Parts: sequence; structure tokens; C-alpha cells
Amino acid sequence: MLKFQLPAFLFFLLILPFAAATAQIKEDKKDWKPLFNGKDLAGWDIKISGHPLNENYKNTFRYENGMVRISYDEYQNFDNKYGHMYYKEPYSHYILRFQYRFTGNQTPGGANWNVRNSGVMYHSQPASSLTMDQEFPVSLEFQTLGGLGKGERHTGNLCTPGTIVHMNGKLNPNHCIDSDSKTYDGDGWVKAEIVVLGDSLLTHLIEGDTVLSYYRPQIGEEYWAQGREDAYTKVWKDKNGMALKEGYIALQAESHPIDFRQVELLNLKGCMNKSCKSYRPYFVVAGECDCTTKPKGKP
Repeated sequence: MLKFQLPAFLFFLLILPFAAATAQIKEDKKDWKPLFNGKDLAGWDIKISGHPLNENYKNTFRYENGMVRISYDEYQNFDNKYGHMYYKEPYSHYILRFQYRFTGNQTPGGANWNVRNSGVMYHSQPASSLTMDQEFPVSLEFQTLGGLGKGERHTGNLCTPGTIVHMNGKLNPNHCIDSDSKTYDGDGWVKAEIVVLGDSLLTHLIEGDTVLSYYRPQIGEEYWAQGREDAYTKVWKDKNGMALKEGYIALQAESHPIDFRQVELLNLKGCMNKSCKSYRPYFVVAGECDCTTKPKGKP
């Protein structure tokens, strides 16, 4: 299912070059980069509200049996210990794919809206820039929601801490925007993807279906300006309206246990020199080349 969130002609202007460029992705499976080393959490920074950088409070984040597990078995009470684990490198143009599943019961003290609720942040500020008590990074959030056994509950939604996006030709002021996904009850694995093209087109997919798309993300959101003294009002206010073109990827800890596996990234930014070994046909924007070969026909 395809949810158009911008004028159709603009959508196709943005997506057609990308579709052509990615036609050969299946031939280059080796280019997908695992973001975990299969052993531990090396390469990731942890920031939990109220605790210093890289203090993994009560072993919240752990790597076990080929999975990243966000667990609360050492907690007595959640106590607003919102946390995120950030990958070491920022990206601008890429596809991120992963699988997630919710497990067990929510941690005592968690908010009602956080039952079977977590997410993956992207275009995020770095972990090192968060204030001590900051609960959420300025970022875009691919929100993961599990079904509650009755009624609809979409997943692959968008939440916008300190940010705002364009949809249907204008800024959308809502803090969270629902997708068109199915509802996924139970503890089964769900496949998800995020296609990120800088600050142009951004797309959420669930089980191969496009469920949400939007464009031109930027810093600034009314939700964060309602008298709250946090990182947005103190640090990011002067950047209000600035285009959000790149940032960090982070897994969220929001009071309900969740597992992630097969977290992989395909970088769409790279060498556009077809004579270079590092060239790939699916690159959509130029990046650095690791060769000295000049393009054919150039002096």
C-alpha cells in the first residue's frame, strides 16, 4: 500500500531517479552493512535520561543471542529513564532495515501510552550533545507500536521530537503522525525499513509495504515550545527552521521490553566515478571516492 503525503507530481520527480538507481540493489547484497558486530554493543553510544554518556543504567541495553535487547528485568520502576543507543556514524542518504518484536509486560511506572511502544530515531543529534536530563533527542522517530489485542494500532508511524516535516504541500504540526500499516498483535517479528534521501523524501515501510512518506524535515516544533525547558528550547531554538539533512541512528528504550535483530544499512551516498571500484549503481548522491582513477573521457 502506498500513502501519498505530497503532490503526486512532486513524489514522482523525487522517487523515479531513486527507483532507477536502486534497481540493482539485489545484485549487491554484500554492500548492506550490519550495524552490530554480532558480539556486543561496540560502535554504539548509550545515553539514558539522568545519567552520563555511556552509563548503561541497570543493563538496559544488551546484546544476546544475535539480538539487541532492551530489557528492564533489573528495574523496580521505570522512573522516566528514557534512553537511546546511538550508532557511531551519521548518515544522510541510506536505507535502514531491521526487525523488531515486543516481549513480556511493560515496566512498572511506564506511561500508559508506552505499552508496546518504542522506536528508531534517525537524523538525530549525536549522543554526546544531549543534556543530562534530556529524554528524547532532536530527531525523527520511526515509531514502532504493537497491537493491544483489540482495535487498530498502526506501526511505522512518525513522531517528531524537536522537528517538523512537510506533508501534502505544507508543514504538518502534529507531533505523531499515523501510518497506513496493519496492526501487529502478539510477540512476532515485524520487518521494517526506512528510506532516507537527505531532506527530500523520507519513506517508512512495514513488511515491504510503503505506509508513510513525507519530505523537507526541519528543526522546530510547537510541541517542544510549550514552556518546556529542555534541549530544544535551550540549545536548538536558534536553529529553528533549519533543514534536517543528516544525523545519527538510535534505538529507543521507552519502558516496554523490545528486541531488534538484523539491523543493516545500505549507504546511498558514495563514489559516482564509474571507473572506480567503490562505485555502485544505486548511489543517489556523490560521496568520497577511495581511488584515484579519473572518469573515462576526462583528461
